[in-house]
Amino acid sequence: MRSDQGERVYDSSRRRAQASRNREAILDIARAEFFANGYASTTMASIAKASGFSVDTVHKAFGGKAGLVRALYERGLGGAGPVPAWVRSDDMQEHERDPHAIVRSWGELSSEVAPLVVPILLLIRDAAASDPEMALLLRQSEDERRERMRRNAHTLADAGHLRSGVALDEAADVLWAYSAPETYERLVLRCGWDASRYGRFVGDALAAALLRPPC
Repeated sequence: MRSDQGERVYDSSRRRAQASRNREAILDIARAEFFANGYASTTMASIAKASGFSVDTVHKAFGGKAGLVRALYERGLGGAGPVPAWVRSDDMQEHERDPHAIVRSWGELSSEVAPLVVPILLLIRDAAASDPEMALLLRQSEDERRERMRRNAHTLADAGHLRSGVALDEAADVLWAYSAPETYERLVLRCGWDASRYGRFVGDALAAALLRPPC
C-alpha cells in the first residue's frame, strides 16, 4: 500500500491479527499443559513444543511460566463476551438504579467469569506453596479482587442502597467473601452445582446480606 506521496505505507493490521491468534493459541496450550501436568512439572519447552512455537517466541510473548499464568488469569477475568466483564460491570453500575438488578447482574457475571478464572486461581494457590512468583501472583490477585469489591461496595453505599447497620467496610468484606474462588470451588466443583445456580446464589446472597428490604 502507498500513500498519496507515493511512499510505501506498511499495513500491520494483518500481522497484529496473526499475533493475537498466536497468543491465544499459546495460552490455550499452556492452560491444557498446566492442568494436565501441574505448574511445577510444566516447562516452557513443553508448552512451546505442544503449541508449535519456539521457546524464544513464547518467552518473548509472556516472559516465562509466571507470565503465562498471569495472562491466563487476566483472560479469564474478561469473561466470555467480546466486551470484558469488568467493563460491562462498570457500565451497568453507572446506568442501573435498581440495587437488586445490580447484585443480580454481579451474580450473572460471576457465573460467566468464575468457570474461566477459578481453575487458574486454584492452580496459582497450589503452586504458591513452593513457588515465590506464584505466591506473589496469588497476593496480587487477592489484592486486585479486594479493591474491585470495595469499589462495588461504594456503588451501593453512595446510592444509599445498603441496609441499616451495614457499613462500607462490611459490605466490601461480604462482596469479597462471596466472590472468593473457594466459594465456587465448594459449590460447583465439589457439590456439583451448575454455573447458573451458583450465579443466582451469589446474587440472592448479596441482596439478602447487603440491601434494604424491598418496599
